[in-house]
Amino acid sequence: EQAVIVDKEISEQFEAFMTENNCIFLNEQDIKKLEAIAIDSCKCAMNPDVVGRSAYDIAKMAGIEVPTDAKILIARLHKVGADTPLSREKLSPILAYYVVNSTEEGITRAEEMVEFGGLGHSAVIHSENQEIIEQFAKRIKAGRLIVNSPSTHGAIGDIYNTNMPSLTLGCGSFGHNSTTANVSAVNLINKKRVARRKVNMQWFKIPQKIFFEYGSTRYLEDMPDISRAFIVTDEYMVKLGYVDKVLYHLRKRKTYVHSEIFSAVEPDPSVTTIMSGAEQMQKFKPDVIIALGGGSAMDAAKGMWLFYENPDLDFNSLKLKFMDIRKRVFKFPKMGHKSQLVAIPTTSGTGSEVTSFTVITDKEKNIKYPLADYELTPDVAIIDPEFVKSVPAGVTADTGMDVLTHAIEAYVSVLASDFTDGLAIKAIQLVFEYLPRSYKNADDLKAREKMHNASTIAGMAFTNAFLGINHSMAHKLGGEFHIPHGRANAVLLPYVIAYNAQKPTKFVSFPKYETFIADIRYAEIAKALCLPASTTAEGVQSLIKAVKDLMASLNMPSTIAACNVDQKQFMDKLPALAEMAFGDQCTTANPRMPLIKELEALYLQAFNG
Repeated sequence: EQAVIVDKEISEQFEAFMTENNCIFLNEQDIKKLEAIAIDSCKCAMNPDVVGRSAYDIAKMAGIEVPTDAKILIARLHKVGADTPLSREKLSPILAYYVVNSTEEGITRAEEMVEFGGLGHSAVIHSENQEIIEQFAKRIKAGRLIVNSPSTHGAIGDIYNTNMPSLTLGCGSFGHNSTTANVSAVNLINKKRVARRKVNMQWFKIPQKIFFEYGSTRYLEDMPDISRAFIVTDEYMVKLGYVDKVLYHLRKRKTYVHSEIFSAVEPDPSVTTIMSGAEQMQKFKPDVIIALGGGSAMDAAKGMWLFYENPDLDFNSLKLKFMDIRKRVFKFPKMGHKSQLVAIPTTSGTGSEVTSFTVITDKEKNIKYPLADYELTPDVAIIDPEFVKSVPAGVTADTGMDVLTHAIEAYVSVLASDFTDGLAIKAIQLVFEYLPRSYKNADDLKAREKMHNASTIAGMAFTNAFLGINHSMAHKLGGEFHIPHGRANAVLLPYVIAYNAQKPTKFVSFPKYETFIADIRYAEIAKALCLPASTTAEGVQSLIKAVKDLMASLNMPSTIAACNVDQKQFMDKLPALAEMAFGDQCTTANPRMPLIKELEALYLQAFNG
């Protein structure tokens, strides 16, 4: 408190005005004397003996001769900090005086003053430049920012502004207080709040339009309101001629559609790739973004779309967790004001073409961040089996197991509902019937189509019911050891089913999930597959065996070790993997709330088998 920062251009005017009004500018020798009396050097704080004293009395105590009508003692200073005693709080008619050469220097000096001894309290600016005032307000960490008003009266409120009149001024978390408000009688009233049970309505959200069956890509010929198409894909899709198929339909439109291709999407797209694509979009200005490819292309396109429409977004805010997607700390912005998003999957696995999820990878930390918000849901999904005729057997197996994991986790999720259950069960049935056929015979077009449908059906289920710890663990495992996502899910799935089917150590809090029923739900899946399930326990074991048998028929590794993961490296990373999996967004919808040590145990079981 008690400091003034003046622009050099008006410093002479300031000094003349203050001198005319009986303010005393001290020389260096007198400043030293004043420091000795005003600041307690042992306590590094103001001397209480000067508080409330007049400028004349304080000067007399310091051995400085001033007129009896002196109003303020002014000390010209050049630094802020412990080695400049008079830059501290003084609570007396002593004014620290700084002269600065620019706006930036002035605001920086003000920041230093506030940081040194006044975080959260008050700061005043006198300026006619609105931009400077706004910059000052953004940067200074004070609860009250007073503009063109006397500092004392401006801070305590009422006369010069609408602040609550008060001599007790909160400093908020900056100053370790509970509020930045001017404290008044309102803050002394005890308010009782009776919170009656009232929960949000559940909902079911999917893209506005979903087109399926062979040849459905022709929708692009008639899609309304598009003239500039930005295709997000990878080099493999270009080589296969899939991009040409999309361009073929765009070129059949009555009016010409300008197009640009971003084909640099890598597996598990990085933040760098997302930003690069968004920057390219800013230059091209598309009104439709077409995601063509597997999960990576879908994830990349959603991320690019997000930053294309909202270039100032902070990625760290986007990845914040939530318990209720409608009551999150950070709200995703409304999408679609620049462009529509069309998703055309070329693998049968992620379901991303109909979901509110995208996964972005920090390649430096080897961490996958699942982002979730319904604003990320594509506007149009085109499920055309033409694009999955040539998918290799290994990819078919990996992505197919991803579909199965999506559907099973959606069915046992605490957010599962009547609207998602039927979709999840149907997807599971399709996987068990058609995935082995699709894997063994690439020319089985019916099996290819059914698996493509299953992927989207499972996506519609889990975008509304969400997922569980199987995906939480797979995100971290795959990110660290570069295991394909579906394969990482598969090796964990039997162990997660067994774990979730046990009575929880900790119960999950969700108002629609009234009692633990995960074991019953797994048994219901077994019954839907016509597996032995005369008891709940038998149903759970039958499902686990069926999953293992399915994996064996697909020649998939049954353990993490079989995925060529070095044991020592795995053990070194195990504690961090478990901790990160616990913090993954998917964990919140799991039917059993895990302990970190339980996740470690699950990883170990899956490593050795």
